[in-house]
Amino acid sequence: MLPLVKVAMPPRDDLMPALEQVLYSGMIGEGEAVYEFEREFASHFSLPNSLAVSSGTAALHLALLLSGVEVGDEVITTSMTAEPTNTTILQAGATPVFADVDPTTGNLDPEDVAACVTRRTRAICVVHYAGYPARLDRLRVIADNHGLALIEDCAHALGARFGGQPIGTIGDFSIFSLQAIKHMTTVDGGVLTMRDPALLAEARRLRWFGLSRGVPRTEVDISKAGFKYNMNNVAATIGLQQLRHIAPLIDRHKSNGRFLDTALSALPAARPPRIPNGSEPSYWLYTLLADDSDAVEALMAGIGVSASKLHRPNHLHSVFTAFRRPLPGLDAFYRRLVHMPCGWWVDDAMLQRITRTLLSGA
Repeated sequence: MLPLVKVAMPPRDDLMPALEQVLYSGMIGEGEAVYEFEREFASHFSLPNSLAVSSGTAALHLALLLSGVEVGDEVITTSMTAEPTNTTILQAGATPVFADVDPTTGNLDPEDVAACVTRRTRAICVVHYAGYPARLDRLRVIADNHGLALIEDCAHALGARFGGQPIGTIGDFSIFSLQAIKHMTTVDGGVLTMRDPALLAEARRLRWFGLSRGVPRTEVDISKAGFKYNMNNVAATIGLQQLRHIAPLIDRHKSNGRFLDTALSALPAARPPRIPNGSEPSYWLYTLLADDSDAVEALMAGIGVSASKLHRPNHLHSVFTAFRRPLPGLDAFYRRLVHMPCGWWVDDAMLQRITRTLLSGA
């Protein structure tokens, strides 16, 4: 089966010598490779104030804490996402408030987000689902009007853009996942970015138990408990090599996605998600909204192509039972949702076969 997602690694001749050098360097924990990766990642994707961490989930936890989220606070979020987006809100001691999504995109509906704001709300966590940018312009206004932090969960959206700006530059914080199946991987890892550089020092302390790096352990003082969320030099070395080769891979996701958008626009009972003007998805997954999503999955299976809904809406898990509310937009989106592969491993011949199969219905 052509997989829905696939791991990409740099060429062996580039990666293996770099890995051998760091593995036998005597310094495999957090060190200069991590700090170089932070700088290069930020530069490559035009992002501010970046901090490399052990996972995207760790990055989100730090973003919540740096946003001032405390026990008893509320975070407006989406149920249409991978589960760590919302289990991390629970981990911070806060309440996830599930806002509805736009049934034509699967992303947060700004009008419902505004309706969910209460005196206990501290942050809005927006996911750019499947690599399709959410309405950051309207969410930014809501956050500013109410004095809330806007956190962009960009785990699916590396390399996407909104309104001419890179995804991850409009929120107060943004998080990126470098987990195995994302656009780019360091085997596991993540990046946290923040608009306010004054928060970097605290973020670094929270990343490392609450300790300041570079200060003798006999002299340092912990004033606030932190975590072991640091990236190591081995993961960072993989990341540095990935950055040398990532651009054409992301470009292939985008070109494949645009091809399918055009080719499938004539389908009578299915259509791609609506893409707001000025948005450029990075198409981590190709998304199709079909009157009969099961039939689309069966058609794809018949030609050896994986297709599925991939995620389960989070509010359906029992851990979130207490936070359920009616989400008619999400229900409509999920009923029609089917994901198909469109990454660098999908060649032109397979794109043609996918489109012929869907257009013919056989």
